[in-house]
Amino acid sequence: MSLDPQLLEILVCPEDKGALVYVESEGVLLNERLRRTYPVRDDIPVMLIDEASEVSDDEIKRLLSIVSA
Repeated sequence: MSLDPQLLEILVCPEDKGALVYVESEGVLLNERLRRTYPVRDDIPVMLIDEASEVSDDEIKRLLSIVSA
């Protein structure tokens, strides 16, 4: 099951309030600007800054290539 499209429209990063990219196959929401991902567990976005993971530029490119495919 994927996230509700209406939910995705309103979800923003809790830190910079910017848009996020949902990478469904990886189960994460990506914030390119802060180089961070937020996990999606059991179809529930975990929007806590402490739960976010830092990602490299290469990982950002990889995640974005998945979304673009």
